Amino acid sequence: MRPRRILHVITDLYVGGAETMLARLVTAKPGLADECAVVSLLPDGPVAGELRAAGVPVVELDLRNPFAAPGGLVRLARLIAETAPDIVQGWMYHGDLAALLALALSGRRGSTRLAWNIRCSRLDLAQYSRVLRLVVRACAALSARPDLVLANSKAGMDAHRALGYRPRRAEIVPNGIDVERYRPDPAARAAIRGELGIADGAIVLAHVARLDPMKDHAGFLRAMAKLPDVQALMVGAGTEGLAAPGNVHRLGRRADIPRLLAAADFAVSSSAFGEGFSNALAEGMACGLPPVATDVGDASIIVGDTGLIVPPRDPDAFARAVWALARESAEQRAARGARARDHIVRNFSLAQARARFAEVYAGLLAR
Repeated sequence: MRPRRILHVITDLYVGGAETMLARLVTAKPGLADECAVVSLLPDGPVAGELRAAGVPVVELDLRNPFAAPGGLVRLARLIAETAPDIVQGWMYHGDLAALLALALSGRRGSTRLAWNIRCSRLDLAQYSRVLRLVVRACAALSARPDLVLANSKAGMDAHRALGYRPRRAEIVPNGIDVERYRPDPAARAAIRGELGIADGAIVLAHVARLDPMKDHAGFLRAMAKLPDVQALMVGAGTEGLAAPGNVHRLGRRADIPRLLAAADFAVSSSAFGEGFSNALAEGMACGLPPVATDVGDASIIVGDTGLIVPPRDPDAFARAVWALARESAEQRAARGARARDHIVRNFSLAQARARFAEVYAGLLAR
């Protein structure tokens, strides 16, 4: 059964894994529904412009002030009542909670299905605000209310069950990578290296992550200090302001991630906690880059036998793993890269994720 209309409710539309995956889903062809619309609880997200340019209706609320929350929920409830979606799909904790409350206020709870979406694994909540901790606890307490709870990783579902989540129905749908956009590109490799002054034979790591405690940029920079003969592209909002050794290119937020990945030799993820399914890691692998990742979330499933997994918060082990791959011959690294891309194409393509979401939504409506 195909939905007529899906309304997605997400915390924000800044650049991150959840926002990227939402954008990919609502713009994929064939679409998951006849009509899809997106509501962001926070304004001014750059992904909102991309969605509108693709023809997706976007409503941006402004709930930065807690006193605005009641009015924002009422506006969202009215939108649900007016558009009568078959499914309201929450994304991230605030989006999940807002979707539940607004659907209840709309008077459509009897006819509209509600799905939640878990995008991380075990968070170190002490690193985040008191408001987020309260929202997570509320979600755990209310987790039997949605008709479906999705997670993008097994680690994420397990971690949230440990937090007290008790979904009436649960499904795991891994992220999907656009393997036509993310692919090896020799021309981009040469161009980016030329722009950054990187020699063709230099070993380069791609570390793509916004500045956030879970990403452990400090640990990654300590590892890079132990690898003076290796260079790194550190990409993501906030990275441009970090103090880094001379072998690290701090590029900040960029819109040309596939080109930057094509210029690298390895894709790396240094997350200390909280990662569910790392888009950045899988995207790098789709570009033919052997991976090195910390053992957080479903990283070991994403990597498979194509790269190396190391303990989190261990810069020495991370540096040793990078150097072990860097010492391999060019032919061995090329073979690893080919296996990495094939692993993503066969298991984590966008087409597979879209088909899996379609299957889950059809089952949700049938029930």
